[in-house]
Amino acid sequence: MSPTSETAQGGRRLVIVESPAKAKTIKGYLGPGYVVEASVGHIRDLPSGAAEVPDQYTGEVRRLGVDVEHDFQPIYVVNADKKAQVRKLKEQLAGVDELFLATDEDREGEAIAWHLLEVLKPKVPVHRMVFHEITKDAIQAAVANPRELNKRMVDAQETRRILDRLYGYEVSPVLWKKVMRGLSAGRVQSVATRLVVERERERIAFRSAEYWDLTGTFSTGRAGDPSDPSSLVARLATVDGRRVAQGRDFGADGRLKSEQVLHLDEQNARALAAALADTAFGVRSVESKPYRRSPYAPFRTTTLQQEASRKLGFGAKATMQVAQKLYENGFITYMRTDSTILSDTAVAAARAQVTQLYGADYLPEKPRVYAGKVKNAQEAHEAIRPSGDRFRTPAETGLTGDQFRLYELIWKRTVASQMKDATGNSVTVKIGGRAADGRDVEFSASGKTITFHGFMKAYVEGADDPNAELDDRERRLPQVAEGDALSAEEITVDGHATKPPARYTEASLVKELEEREIGRPSTYASIIGTILDRGYVFKKGTALVPSFLSFAVVNLLEKHFGRLVDYDFTARMEDDLDRIARGEAQAVPWLKRFYFGEGGQAAASGGAADAGNGDGDHLGGLKELVTDLGAIDAREISSFPVGDGVMLRVGRYGPYVERGEKDSEGHQRADVPEDLAPDELTVAYAEELFAKPSGDFELGVDPVSGNQIVAKDGRYGPYVTEILPEDTPKTGKNAVKPRTASLFKSMALDTVTLEDALKLMSLPRVVGTDAEGVEITAQNGRYGPYLKKGTDSRSLTDEEQLFTITLEEALAIYAQPKQRGRAAAKPPLKELGVDPVSEKPVVVKDGRFGPYVTDGETNATLRTGDSVETITPERGFELLAEKRAKGPAKKTAKKAPAKKAAPAKKATTAKKTAAKKTTTAAKKTTTVKTATAKKAATKKTAAAKPE
Repeated sequence: MSPTSETAQGGRRLVIVESPAKAKTIKGYLGPGYVVEASVGHIRDLPSGAAEVPDQYTGEVRRLGVDVEHDFQPIYVVNADKKAQVRKLKEQLAGVDELFLATDEDREGEAIAWHLLEVLKPKVPVHRMVFHEITKDAIQAAVANPRELNKRMVDAQETRRILDRLYGYEVSPVLWKKVMRGLSAGRVQSVATRLVVERERERIAFRSAEYWDLTGTFSTGRAGDPSDPSSLVARLATVDGRRVAQGRDFGADGRLKSEQVLHLDEQNARALAAALADTAFGVRSVESKPYRRSPYAPFRTTTLQQEASRKLGFGAKATMQVAQKLYENGFITYMRTDSTILSDTAVAAARAQVTQLYGADYLPEKPRVYAGKVKNAQEAHEAIRPSGDRFRTPAETGLTGDQFRLYELIWKRTVASQMKDATGNSVTVKIGGRAADGRDVEFSASGKTITFHGFMKAYVEGADDPNAELDDRERRLPQVAEGDALSAEEITVDGHATKPPARYTEASLVKELEEREIGRPSTYASIIGTILDRGYVFKKGTALVPSFLSFAVVNLLEKHFGRLVDYDFTARMEDDLDRIARGEAQAVPWLKRFYFGEGGQAAASGGAADAGNGDGDHLGGLKELVTDLGAIDAREISSFPVGDGVMLRVGRYGPYVERGEKDSEGHQRADVPEDLAPDELTVAYAEELFAKPSGDFELGVDPVSGNQIVAKDGRYGPYVTEILPEDTPKTGKNAVKPRTASLFKSMALDTVTLEDALKLMSLPRVVGTDAEGVEITAQNGRYGPYLKKGTDSRSLTDEEQLFTITLEEALAIYAQPKQRGRAAAKPPLKELGVDPVSEKPVVVKDGRFGPYVTDGETNATLRTGDSVETITPERGFELLAEKRAKGPAKKTAKKAPAKKAAPAKKATTAKKTAAKKTTTAAKKTTTVKTATAKKAATKKTAAAKPE
C-alpha cells in the first residue's frame, strides 16, 4: 500500500484529515498535487434514534442500533449533519489517483479511517498516513512512509462503542422510570459520579476534632543574615516521650486512632505553655541528610490536564480544546497520549535548549529516559511536547492568551525533563527542655536548603492542595550543633480542628480515575464534561460538588446494579477491552457474557472469564439486571435521612425536605435550593427551610368569577392564582387554565392583598392600538415590565406603569429609537483583580441572563454553584479561560422567509387559533420544571448516549 512510482511522479492525491484547521495547516506543507479535505470528525456512527435505523431492522435492533442476537453486529448510519461532507469527499475522490487517510493515530482515528473506507468505497490505491506532529518534515515523512490500516485497533474501538451503547441504552431508561426523565448512565460516567458522591458522603459523616499544640520561636543569640538566620520556629513534638497528637491522628469520627499519642486540649496546652515560661532550652540533636529531586516526566494527557488546572485554572475540557488548537497549528505533538517517551529528535532539541538557555552545568551527561507508568497504555505515541526538531521558545511562537500559556507550560516541562537533578540538604533539629511542673518537652523544626536548583530553574510542579509546600520552597534553619543553648523568644498556643476530606477538583478526579485504572486518559475531559452537563455535579470554585440528584442515581446503581459501578470490575473491564485490542481475547464471546450472562444466549466460549470477577460464581448479564425492575422502590432510592425525622427526597421537580407523612397532622415540606452542597444540609438548615413561608395564603374571593384567590411560593418565586371549581375541565379542547401571575419585586408573599392579586392577574393589559391598528399591551416578564407591539418590545422602568401607562405615553416610547443597550451602565457587583491572560481587570456584572464575569473582551456567565458572594478570582479567570477556549459563537444562517399563503377561510383560522391556545397552554404547563429537570429533559436517545 505504498505510493506507486507513477503517482509519485505525477497525478493528484486526496488527503483526508479530521479537522478543517488541520487540513489548512497540512495543505501548506504538501503543495500542488495534493487535495486536503476534512471529515470533520466521525462521518458514521450508531444511530441516535430508531428513526435513523434502516427499515429492514425491527425490534431490539431499532432501539439499540446493535443486533445483539447476531454477534452484536452494529448498525452504522451516516450522520445527518455529515451527508453533505460525504458527498463532497466522494466528488473529490472521483478526480484523484490516490487516497491518503490521515486521521489521528489512536483507536478513534483508526476507526474514522475505516469508516471512511467503508462509506467512500475508493477504487484508487489507499494509504494510511500517520504522524505525531504537524510539521513540514513530519508530514512529508508520513506521505513517504504510509502503513496498512490496523483492523485490530478498529475492532477494539468498535467493541468499546458497542459496550458503551448497551450500557447507556439499557441502564438509562431505568433511571428515567425510577428517578427522573432524561437522565443517563455510562460505563465510566457513572463510576466517576459515584466517586464524587462517595467523597461527599465522607464529608457528611465526618466529625471534626479539636486539638491544640505549642509553637516556639527560639533564638541562637547571634546576629543573623539570610544564609544563617538567628532564630527558628519549632512545633511541640513530644511531652514526656509521648508524641503530641496532630490532625492525622484522628479518624473521620473525630476520635483518636491510637491512645499512644497525647491529645492536648486548650486548658492543658495553656497550662503547659505557662510552665515553660522560664525553661532553659537546648539543641538535643541535629540530623542532616542530602536532598535530591529529579525532574518530572514530560506531559501525557492526564498530567497536562492536572497541571493546567493547578497552574492556569483550566478545566479538563478547556485544556484539551486549547491543546487541540496548538496541535492542529503545528505547535505541539499529539495531545491524546499515555506515553512519557520522547523521540531522539525531541531529546536532542531539549538538551540543546538546556545548554543554550541555562548553561552546560544544567545538562546531565546522558539523556533522561522515562518509562511508561500507565498500565495497558494505548498506542506508542510520544509525550506531549513542542513540535519540530528545534523547539520554539514561547516568545518565538507569536501565540497569545490561553494558547501561549499552555504552550509555555508544555515547553517548560519538556525542557526541564532533560535537566539535572536539584540537590541540597534537609535538616531536622530537636530542641528540648523541662517545664516548671517537671514535664520533659521536645520541639522539632525541619528545614531544607537547595544548593543546586537544576531542573527547578525551568519548572516546578504544582499541587492539588493549595497549602502544600512546592518542591522549590526553601526553609533555612540557623547553623546549630548538639548541646547549643537556645532561648525561647515566644511560645504560642495554637488550636486546630480536623477538616473533612477535600472535594475532588477536575485535576484530582482525573488523577483518581487514572490511579484506579478506570477509563482512558483521552476520555476524561469528556467524562467530566458529561457529569457537569447532566447536572450530576456542579462547581463551587474549583471543587466538584455532587447534586442531590446524583445521590439518588448512585443509590439506585449501587443497590441494583452494584457490579456496573464497582471500581475493580470497571477496571477489569478496561483490562479485558485492552486484551481484545491486543488479540488475546475475542470481542463477541466477551460481549455475549457481559450482556446475556454466563448462562444466557450462546454463553461465551473463548473468553469466559473476560467479563466476570474471576471467582467462577454465576454472574447475571446486563439484560437480566435491567429486566427485573419490580424490586426497585423509586421513593426509597430517592430518600435520604437528614436527622430528627427529616428526610431529603429527590422529586420530579427537584430536591425537598419532608417531615411526617403526607396529609398527616404536623406534616412539613420545603424545597431545597438546587445549588446547596449536600454536606451543608443539616437538621438546623432544614428547620430554616420549614420556617419559610410556604403553602397557600388565602386572599379572598374574586367578586367576578367567585373563585378563591391564593398566594403561593413556587419554584420560580411567589405568585398568585385562582382555585377553579372541581368540575372545571382540565384537559381536552374545553380545558380551562387558572389565571396566574408572579408577584412584583416590591411585594411579599405574606403581605400581598386580594386587590393586588386581582390587578396582577389582569395582566397583560391592552393599552390601545397605534395608527395602523396594531395592539399595544403592557406585560410583566422574566426581565421586568415591558410594552409589546407585534414583535417589538420596549422595557418600562417601573412595575406600576403596567397599570397606569396611557396610549399616548406608550406611543411616545415607540416613537423613540429602540435602545440597544442600557442607558447607564450599572456598577460592577464585584472586582476580582487582573486576569493573567488579558492583563485586564476582571469584574462581576449583572446581565440579562444573570451575573457574569468579564475582562471587557470576554464574557462568561456564572455556572450553577457559583455566586457573586463566593466566587474567587481564580474561579473567574477559569470561567473566562473556558469561554475563550470555545471561541466565538457560531452564527446561524437565517432561513429565507416563507412565501405568504393565500388567506384562509374563517373556519380554518378558528382552528388555528384554538391550536395556538392549546400550544400556549402546554408551554405554560412545562414551566413548572426545575432548572435541573430542564437540563435533564433531553431527548431519550441523547440522554442514553454514554461517554
